[in-house]
Amino acid sequence: TASTINGGYLNFMGNEFGHPEWIDFPREGNGWSYKYARRQWDLVDRKDLKYELLNAFDNAMVHLISGVYNFQSLPVVKLWEKDDDQVLAYMRGDLVFVFNFNPSKAFTGYGVLAPAGEYDVVLSTDNPEFGGYGNIDETVSHLTQNDPLFAPSGREWLRLYLPPRSAQVLRLRRAQPEKKTRATKTKKAE
Repeated sequence: TASTINGGYLNFMGNEFGHPEWIDFPREGNGWSYKYARRQWDLVDRKDLKYELLNAFDNAMVHLISGVYNFQSLPVVKLWEKDDDQVLAYMRGDLVFVFNFNPSKAFTGYGVLAPAGEYDVVLSTDNPEFGGYGNIDETVSHLTQNDPLFAPSGREWLRLYLPPRSAQVLRLRRAQPEKKTRATKTKKAE
């Protein structure tokens, strides 16, 4: 939600740690009770629950996007969407957001078409700090792989390991220099 904002985002109604059971505003049917119409901020401090991990991720995500100047004005560019795999990827500025919504299938070497270059993982839900299993090596830089079919668009294959129900954010560290081809030389000569 935060990565697609356009000036603000609402993280509400079961999508955050403040509402663990359900939301029920005071009404005649519940005796005008406020019991389930309040945030339960103490949950983040309970060690028997996992809300502290969600809070850590939320803080890391907000820190990441707030560190990008004028993030909300950057266009969201869809890079990949494959319903069968339940994988979605898009780019905003130099950040690539990759989601594997598949509940059970991990993908090794999964290809996403992205601008040519070198990418570093800057945030991963698979990080143990956020309750993940640590299967993604965040120290590895990912170089895109050329495909002549997509060369005219400047996109190449960004191959990643995608555990089930995970997301990762990569930053384009270095764009690859334009390759000299016959078409490039001809264009420059014109």
